Amino acid sequence: MSEVRVTPWKDGDEAPEDLLDAMRARRPNGELIGIDRVLLKSFPLATGWNELLRRVRADFSLELEYRELIMLRVAVLNEAAFEWGVHYPAYLAAGGTEQKAAAVKSVEVSRGLFNEQEEALIQLADQSTKRVAVDAAVVEKVKRLFGEVKAVEAVATVAAYNMVSRFLVALSI
Repeated sequence: MSEVRVTPWKDGDEAPEDLLDAMRARRPNGELIGIDRVLLKSFPLATGWNELLRRVRADFSLELEYRELIMLRVAVLNEAAFEWGVHYPAYLAAGGTEQKAAAVKSVEVSRGLFNEQEEALIQLADQSTKRVAVDAAVVEKVKRLFGEVKAVEAVATVAAYNMVSRFLVALSI
């Protein structure tokens, strides 16, 4: 992306120390990244955002590899390059493959490479991201494959990372 559209928070700028500590705790080596520095323009936003995304990333029972696959697909569909850059290595670290990551970049994903669970999650991410409405059959398939708790978490992951990507793209992060 081009120049960030707001002035990011800089080290030394005012911010609640507990908020900075919580944000740094979510990041490798405790280093704040671009989105963190823009979120810090609004402390209430940064606080809520950090807690929501921390829970999606760390507390859900849906396997991390599947959550990261969803995040990558949403990043592709919303053309959120920053999001891709953050989640591509996380996907690989969670057990995803370079071949699957490359395949998820296509407008129409070649389904033969993915297992039934991954295909269902890609279909969920595609429908929810592209048109918001998700076919009942897709939700039923995700529930059948994962159970209701993980199905709710899959839908929430799609929704949360649509929020993330739309924020990133709108502000050129």
